[in-house]
Amino acid sequence: MDSDFVNLTAENLFNEHLCCIIRSKKPHPGINAKRQWLSDRLTEGHVFRKLNAKATVFIEYAPLETAWVPIIGDNYYYLYCLWVSGSHKEKGYGKSLMAYCLADAKQKGKSGICMLGAKKQKSWLSDQSFVKTYGFEVVDTTDNGYELLALSFDGTTPKFAPNVKKQPIKNQELTIYYDMQCPYIYQSIEMIKQYCEMNDVPLSLIQVDTLQKAKELPCVFNNWAVFYKGVFETVNLLDVTYLKRILKK
Repeated sequence: MDSDFVNLTAENLFNEHLCCIIRSKKPHPGINAKRQWLSDRLTEGHVFRKLNAKATVFIEYAPLETAWVPIIGDNYYYLYCLWVSGSHKEKGYGKSLMAYCLADAKQKGKSGICMLGAKKQKSWLSDQSFVKTYGFEVVDTTDNGYELLALSFDGTTPKFAPNVKKQPIKNQELTIYYDMQCPYIYQSIEMIKQYCEMNDVPLSLIQVDTLQKAKELPCVFNNWAVFYKGVFETVNLLDVTYLKRILKK
């Protein structure tokens, strides 16, 4: 089954399908932004492995030291995303991708693998029930229900950066921290900007464009985080219905 997959490299990055569900014959700003973000990450050991097809079947992970998340630890991989959707489910692709990540981590002498989860599964986070079958356990938590899951090979564990636990921020307006890792982020930002302009909603968009900014964020983060009235709301991307629900608070 390994022959069914391909890893993105500097040579093939701008030609390969990026596995998102966005369907567009024209160049899509979100996909272009994702390619550019990845081109800067691949030299840092970032791995994007995908089914060799136009499908949403992929795994994306990176050394924790260079992962754009406010999580600290030594010699771990951080698992951003493991996704299998549509007709490709129940064919063993998820298990194959996880096996690859585990083998890669062990071959490189990593101490383990970690990922962001939650007490209640979030729609934009990887399936934590799946990774728990491999031995991932909760090693750190936040007061609002988010969890850090880890599979340790040597007994060491990572943890959320101290700044994650502070969470309230001074900004009272709708505030969104984001990077350009996910192709959906661009269109989400455009939708939110349009809605806020039409409804006179004050909006602060803060692009996380350096590793230092990511490590110092005041909340959990996988590539997106939303605050309103100074309070952290979600790592989920927003549609109009979800946005309205937040703004009613």
